[in-house]
Amino acid sequence: MAKKETNTINFDEIVKESTDIIKHVQILDEKGKLVNKGAESSLTDDELVALMKDLVWGRAVNERLILAGRQGRIGNLPPSEGQEASQLATLFGISDEDFLIPTYRDVIPLVKHGMPLKNAILWYRGHVAANKFPEGLQGLPAQTIIGSQYVQAAGLGLAYKLDGKDKVVMTYIGDGGTSQGDFYEGINFAGAFDSQVVFIVQNNKYGISVPREKQSKAHTLAQKAVAAGIPGVQVDGMDPLALYEVTKMAKEHALSGKGPVLIETLTYRFGPHTLSDDPTRYRSDEEVAEWREKDYLIRMRKFLGDKGLWTEEMEEQVIADTTEEVNKALDEADAEPKQTVSELLENVFEEPTPRIKKEIEMYKAKEAK
Repeated sequence: MAKKETNTINFDEIVKESTDIIKHVQILDEKGKLVNKGAESSLTDDELVALMKDLVWGRAVNERLILAGRQGRIGNLPPSEGQEASQLATLFGISDEDFLIPTYRDVIPLVKHGMPLKNAILWYRGHVAANKFPEGLQGLPAQTIIGSQYVQAAGLGLAYKLDGKDKVVMTYIGDGGTSQGDFYEGINFAGAFDSQVVFIVQNNKYGISVPREKQSKAHTLAQKAVAAGIPGVQVDGMDPLALYEVTKMAKEHALSGKGPVLIETLTYRFGPHTLSDDPTRYRSDEEVAEWREKDYLIRMRKFLGDKGLWTEEMEEQVIADTTEEVNKALDEADAEPKQTVSELLENVFEEPTPRIKKEIEMYKAKEAK
């Protein structure tokens, strides 16, 4: 007996729709022009200049720290050259009263958020004094355990909600970090309890040497938010205007009681994963050149220049001031007393274990000689 024909669902169409649900946000294109005339930035002229100064400052800090790393004045630096807009333009969308939880690649935005630059140098050197923050700084030391910052942010964001505080937590992670268990646990918890959090995923195409497409088959990383029941947005990570606007709106969304937001920024690191990495082994010069043409500084120079707000002389002054600032911080870090083994051990736990207490006593006796 012939099988009865029935209407069937279009499974291919359903699958396509399920993997193409995230919108890409862009305001400023690679030529420094507005993508849509109605997509103007809400920033005033003064704020645009202030944002540009932050971006130039971030690039100059990166360049000077890379040089210091080559000179052996800091440890194994994870440079963020190329990603500064994803860091500093998103930071521009929150306030000094909001809480920042950075990763090891986000020390520069932590400095902009209030940590002394000297502390950043000491952090790169592994010195415990790096984490002695000024009173009132709303942030944690840079996290080196991949993904754990998402769990911390979820908890603190819930505390802010329960305490009725008008502030959010913002935290970063790389594309590779979105495959960590802590990433999912963090966004799931935050979503379930409407924590006041803005999650930033900096998709720079590589988890060390592993290409993004080899570590996750997700069509976008932003859509991973759907499983947690929270909004996911993908933004041009080389577009400071879009990064600022989306972050500002995400903060407003979180503070309205609607819960956290996950923002994926499509960006690129021009240099190595760390100074001990050789990126030529896993990516081509042509790829790097293509992304350098998308540099956010190129588009912002054009955009602000056309508005009569930015000049080459202004940029040179910011670079000169930043170079002096970094050099001073390096000298201040050099003057910091060397870290002792006993001091390191004393900061492992709030209350040292019996074994560590013995070790502290042993090393103090050696250091006194």
